Parts: sequence; structure tokens; C-alpha cells
Amino acid sequence: MTIESLQILASQGFEDYRLLDSGNGRKLERFGKLVVDRPEPQAMWRPRRDEQTWQRADAVFAATDDEEAGKWRRNGSVPDAWPLSLHDVTVTCQLSSFRHLGLFPEQLPHWDWMRERLARNWPAGGGQTPRVLNLFAYTGAASLLAATKGAEVTHVDASRKAIAWAKENQAASKLSAAPIRWILDDARKFVAREVRRGKSYDIILVDPPKFGRGPGGEIWDLFTHLPPLIDDCARLLSSGRCAIILTSYAIRCSALSIGQLLQQSVGERDGRLDCGELVIVEESGGRALPTSLYARWTSNDLA
Repeated sequence: MTIESLQILASQGFEDYRLLDSGNGRKLERFGKLVVDRPEPQAMWRPRRDEQTWQRADAVFAATDDEEAGKWRRNGSVPDAWPLSLHDVTVTCQLSSFRHLGLFPEQLPHWDWMRERLARNWPAGGGQTPRVLNLFAYTGAASLLAATKGAEVTHVDASRKAIAWAKENQAASKLSAAPIRWILDDARKFVAREVRRGKSYDIILVDPPKFGRGPGGEIWDLFTHLPPLIDDCARLLSSGRCAIILTSYAIRCSALSIGQLLQQSVGERDGRLDCGELVIVEESGGRALPTSLYARWTSNDLA
């Protein structure tokens, strides 16, 4: 199993989300009915839309110490939160003290890939229930989408606020009866316990930050802690059809780095390894805005 090439997974967005324009270190996006202007360091080119279009944004994020933290400036009456439809689920977007709104739309290619594999390999009424582990699961879009395809989902995040937000999305999506376990825990500690318990999962999603803290003050550093975490995740893979999807937003990293890390962890198991970049294509001009890196290992029998 070798990495023969780096791939680009491109998203055009979906009905309730579009990348309208980008440039000069910013991106202009539509989330539902609202248009927002946020920092995006990788947009080094010039915007294609005129200045007046950008000035009509409903909310503009001004960063303070870095591009993550800061304040929103609202133009007119803008709600603190509003719903957004994504396939069969509803996600609540919020303006917070960070530039993120509660959804990473560039992940759509991974979510669609997962939904298709769940439906194809574990059809409803087939007698088997797929198990999905979602680590660093944030506000739960992937967890809810997996649940709509019949999966039992274990959702793990270190933020109490994020899990509460995810449960609100579950209620808004009318999925209160879905088999989702909400786990407030440090991802490394949880995965290590699951290995000791002999647990297994069919699809594992890993979407770690560059740096973070667990609920008990545990330190997370991607370059130090990701390798042993991925080793443990590989031990949790079921013996049959299975996959790991790893995403990284660390610019200092590379797709080849995380691809070879995943390759090392799965060892000699037969499967396919893909890695590359996730990008969002602008609605206006077709430019692709790079957002993150990914690596995905799939067993040969996961069609």
C-alpha cells in the first residue's frame, strides 16, 4: 500500500452554504440566509467581487490576537443564532467570540462519502448496525449525518459547550431517538480505554485541532499526540469493512505527512490510502480555496 498521488476533494457547497468570494486574506460566505466576512490567511489573491458586495455582508469578523479569536461586527439586525439545512439534518449557526460558526462546510466530501458507504454496506433491514466513532466531534454534523444512515454513533469532544450545541442540533433535526452516545472526554484517554475494553468501530472520524485542552486540563498538541492516537484508532478498527478519515488544519503539516502516519498505523492490512487537500470552490469564479489536509484509509471490502 503506497501513496501514489495527492488528491483534491472539492466541495461546491450545498443549498444553504456557498463560498461567494475570497481574497486579501478574507472569505465571503453565505450560511443560510446570512452572508459573513471572515479571515482566511490562505486567500492570498485579489477578490473578484466588488467592494460594495463585501460591504453588504451581514456580519464581519475582526480578529484580535490571531485569526481565530476576535469580535463580530453586525450590519443591521443579525440574530445570534440561525438554522441551516444540511441533507437530512439541521445545524444551528452562531456568532461567537471565534470566527467559526458551528459548521465546517469543507468537510462535506467526507460526510457524503461516509453516508454513501453506510447506506451501501449496511443497508436498512440488513441485520447489521454500523458503529461510527467521531473524535473531536464539535457540534455534531457528522454524528447526525451518520445516524440518519442507521449508524450507532459515539460522539467525543472535550468541550461541554460543543456537546450542548450538538444536542441542540440533534433536537432541531428531530433525531432525539437516534443511537448517539455523547461523551465529554479527552480523545486520547477515551480511545485508550476503548482499546483496553476490546471495542471496535467500522468508521472512525478524527478531526483534531492544532492545540487544545481536555475537560480535565489535558494538553493536546497535534504534532506530539496525533501519532499515538492514530495507532490506537487503528487498533479500534473492526476486522471487516472499515475506514479511518483523518483531517488536519495545521498549516505547518502536510497531506503527505498525515497520509504516511495513517499508513504506518494500519500496518499490513489490505486497503486503499488516499490523502490530499479539502477545498471549497467559489460560486463566482471557480477558484478553489484550500482549507485543510486529509488522509483516508479504507479496507478493500468497504465498497
